Amino acid sequence: MSNSSSLNEFLLLPFADTPELQLLHFWLFLGIYLATLLGNSLIITAVACDHHLHTPMYFFLLNLSLLDLGSISTTVPKSMANSLWNTRAISYSGCAAQVFMFVFLLGGEFSLLTVMAYDRYIAICRPLHYGKLMGTRACVKMAAAAWCCSFLNALLHTANTFSLPLCQGNTVDQFFCEIPQILKLSCADSYLREVEALVVSLCLVFGCFVFIVLSYVQIFTAVLRIPSEQGQHKAFSMCLPHLAVVSLFVSTTAFVYLKPSSISSPSLDLVVAVLYSVVPPTLNPLIYSMRNKELQDALRNVISWTFFSSSKIPFALHK
Repeated sequence: MSNSSSLNEFLLLPFADTPELQLLHFWLFLGIYLATLLGNSLIITAVACDHHLHTPMYFFLLNLSLLDLGSISTTVPKSMANSLWNTRAISYSGCAAQVFMFVFLLGGEFSLLTVMAYDRYIAICRPLHYGKLMGTRACVKMAAAAWCCSFLNALLHTANTFSLPLCQGNTVDQFFCEIPQILKLSCADSYLREVEALVVSLCLVFGCFVFIVLSYVQIFTAVLRIPSEQGQHKAFSMCLPHLAVVSLFVSTTAFVYLKPSSISSPSLDLVVAVLYSVVPPTLNPLIYSMRNKELQDALRNVISWTFFSSSKIPFALHK
């Protein structure tokens, strides 16, 4: 294949070669996908329906759950379909859409985690100004800025990546289309333009990471000055779920893009890709609800209301 104009599809890396293992992969991913849909949908419903959760922290959590739903829906369903139908193909336009959506949602998640760090900083370090700095309009603007910046970043990378001539075939060494694997298919002397765009994105990511670290340095300094243990415990309870999600997101993503090329292999890349594309959206609802009594109560109300309402329907029909 001389260039990208002759490509009409890509071949993704399968998880297994035998039909039995492919079917096992399908059922495993189906269980993970349904659990992720359920967990994030419950959080979205709880935050939207419970007026006690209409605060900046839970507003940003709702946005994070939306991003998690989108990111796992971008990669996992196509992989499940390929395993079920014993195929590896994805169309050229489908691959481009997958790259765009994944970069958009992944960037949006990191941008939103940065905004959430700022929210925690204001709540703990400047509590008297919290109502003014984190009003409804300010929260909507910050969330919109996170989504818009990620959209423009994804548009830039997708346009740059798929405008490059592809001279190394159409086999993508990953279970979904991602930029590093597409770049391996481009001509050796033609991908510098995309590498430059990647460097710019890495600088932005590093800037967000430094902002989060500095925010938590000041947060922990302020928390340690709180005289009562109860106050310290409450402050830590507010911050630890967010810090755990940030650590999970950064560690898995950094390992993917910063691991030495000497230990790189298709099977290892496949496992690591699952860690940073599938695991965080699945675990985030569990992390946020594990020690959050307000969210647990709201989730309990949503679940009880759902089952109570559904149990009343047959009785009403019987009457």
